[in-house]
Amino acid sequence: MADTSAQDKNLPASQRRLEKARADGQVPRSRDLGHFAAIAAGSALVAAGAPHVSSALRQAVASSLRFDRAQALGAGAMSQRLGDLTATWAWAALPFGAAMIAVAIAGGFAMSGWTWTLKPLGPKFEVLNPFAGIGRVFSKQQMIDAIKASGLALVLGTIGAAWLKGHVMEFAGVLALPLPAAVAAASGVMAGGLVLLLIALALFAAIDVPLQLRLHGMRLKMSHQELKQEHKELEGNVEIKTKVRARMRERTKRRMMAAVPKADLVVMNPTHYAVALKYDDKTMTAPRVVAKGADLLALRIRDIAKDSHVPVLEAPVLARALYAHAELDREIPARLFAAVAQVLAYVYQLRAALAGKVPMPGDLPTLDVPVELDPHAV
Repeated sequence: MADTSAQDKNLPASQRRLEKARADGQVPRSRDLGHFAAIAAGSALVAAGAPHVSSALRQAVASSLRFDRAQALGAGAMSQRLGDLTATWAWAALPFGAAMIAVAIAGGFAMSGWTWTLKPLGPKFEVLNPFAGIGRVFSKQQMIDAIKASGLALVLGTIGAAWLKGHVMEFAGVLALPLPAAVAAASGVMAGGLVLLLIALALFAAIDVPLQLRLHGMRLKMSHQELKQEHKELEGNVEIKTKVRARMRERTKRRMMAAVPKADLVVMNPTHYAVALKYDDKTMTAPRVVAKGADLLALRIRDIAKDSHVPVLEAPVLARALYAHAELDREIPARLFAAVAQVLAYVYQLRAALAGKVPMPGDLPTLDVPVELDPHAV
């Protein structure tokens, strides 16, 4: 038998497979979208806070270059100064870094929604297999990622080289300016190059997002055998369910046959349908169906009833209506109360007549059965 992995997987993933993949942490992700969102957010923050950033930068540079003889000759003065400057720069960069991380996470959330699972962090010993590792290296996903990364590096490198070549003289002129003016001039020149890089990243993100969605769908495609197996898991094994239903029918049949001798009467049609009724005015509010069947099962109910001296009456319309609308071990429908009451009264009169208490009754009177309850009514 061919392995499922070798079969053609040309069917789209089912909803259950998609949900299972999400629970395992397998969702489409675009690194280019995260890179673009993070760099764009950082650039926007820098542009919005340019005056404050420029002022802080000038003060930090000026402070780092200003020291006296005591500080220069002190044993730990310069180390303390370096630590203070490092802490200052760290606190200045922390909000920008936190904002870039938050935006990058928001970009992933916007693409695939929120997914919380620890399964990707679990140990996967199959990754230690060198043969499987070689297969992953040369897989379609890895090849596409490698080509995309190379293309992105080539495009960004080309843009950066072209932009630096066109602005090399401006950077050279910055060296002749005082420090405050040099910082402001360099920031203005770099802003143009950053805009070009953001445009390139945006184009790559626009291409990568639908590409990752398509690759994710291709990875989760299913074969016919996998779809059948999933359907079998959801619906249950058909053979087992058939056996269970057959066993339940057999138990129900045995229970009905055991209840027929205790019934008050059996209504027939005259051979196609049979319904056994029982009524106890002390424990029941209405007659109850204790057995019913059609064709051979109806004949079996009739034979057991006769052997047990249970009255069997031929009332075709009532038998059909009870078989169609009354449920086993349940009370009869309210609309059939009148007809069943007529039959029970006739049976009680017949029993009294056989005991010599009353005259023998005549034929069974016409029963009050609604026409719409007869399944054979035209």
